[in-house]
Amino acid sequence: MQKVQVMTIDGPSGSGKGTISRAAASALGWALLDSGALYRLVALAGRKAGIALEDAQSLGRLAQRLDIRFGSDSAGGEAVWLDGIEVTGRIRTEQAGNDASRVAALPIVRAALLERQRRFAVPPGLVADGRDMGTVVFPEAEVKVFLTASAAERALRRHKQLKEKGVAANLAALSLEIAERDQRDSTRAASPLVASVDAILLDTTGMSVDSVIERVLEVARERLSRTVG
Repeated sequence: MQKVQVMTIDGPSGSGKGTISRAAASALGWALLDSGALYRLVALAGRKAGIALEDAQSLGRLAQRLDIRFGSDSAGGEAVWLDGIEVTGRIRTEQAGNDASRVAALPIVRAALLERQRRFAVPPGLVADGRDMGTVVFPEAEVKVFLTASAAERALRRHKQLKEKGVAANLAALSLEIAERDQRDSTRAASPLVASVDAILLDTTGMSVDSVIERVLEVARERLSRTVG
């Protein structure tokens, strides 16, 4: 069976994981796993079904049977379908992000999605974006990157992103939400947010997107060349 090369990109909310992961996957010609979207979809499906986000057993069963599809829209942008319905915009709201953080703290949901995430590793390679990709889902990945940035920087980025989409947002409220999510993600019992011991740590505060992409690809090619050699 052909071994599939994997690069994991982990980090807290607003660190740029999604943007950097999409760019890296495109540059390498690899598949992409947006693990955060899976948890957002579980939370969305749970709310749609009237399931409380604290009902771990019901959400765990739901996670096992969800019909999920990732793809691109006509302009080449992100597109996500849940049970045959396009829900891209609905899973990218602040509410969806906070719901996902709550659902992701449930061990039974994480267990239900573990093998599903690993099946995304297909030739020639996979870029996996999340919070426990390098520590739990793909612990033997050839390339591991942990992105971070100051809480203030991450709040500013999110505020700018929302304004560009025409969504009203309060910077102070966003800062508080990010701090609360950081606390919840880093202290949960199941797969807490932490850098793998063999990950390259990259603080993106003050860095341009292009600079971060360049550095991540540099790390990837350096480490992959070692494994080939």
